[in-house]
Amino acid sequence: MARITDKEIMERLSQPGGQRAAFELLVRKYTSQLYWQIRHMVTYHDDANDVLQNTFIKAWTNLDNFRGDAKLSTWLYRIAANESLTFLQRRRDTVTIDDPEADLANRLESDPYFDGDETDLMLQQAIQTLPEKQRQVFNMKYFQNMKYEEMSEILDTSVGALKASYHFAVEKIEKYFNEHD
Repeated sequence: MARITDKEIMERLSQPGGQRAAFELLVRKYTSQLYWQIRHMVTYHDDANDVLQNTFIKAWTNLDNFRGDAKLSTWLYRIAANESLTFLQRRRDTVTIDDPEADLANRLESDPYFDGDETDLMLQQAIQTLPEKQRQVFNMKYFQNMKYEEMSEILDTSVGALKASYHFAVEKIEKYFNEHD
């Protein structure tokens, strides 16, 4: 499939009878990027797939509300970020665990889609100790190499606040590594 632009997708979405095919193009174009954004937030493959599906469902049901003020990718990333935070909130409200670090290690080690070494496991454990917003900022910057300006549009937060969040997240992760070395 030739690389299709967001503008072309939006034009096709506005054509009567062409929405479903255009939305399938959108899903194909953004599945991988959104999956990894979500996966770094929720950690587990199956959870990430569930949140990704919810993201696309929400995008489909809200297509008429997309005004084009932001880029299509920004709109989708914002939906994915909100769905990830909602998922994490629901999980935190329904699960109480005596040793969350041990649970994370056990779940990651048993996850057939996690192929990291001990350092990767420690990094994931350290990331899980971060507050949700810091975790989100860290993942977007560290794993996706997003620019602060793009993150600002997605998260509706100032660039300065994002830089501070990232800085504090890095400090907490470094402290975690020093304490668990």
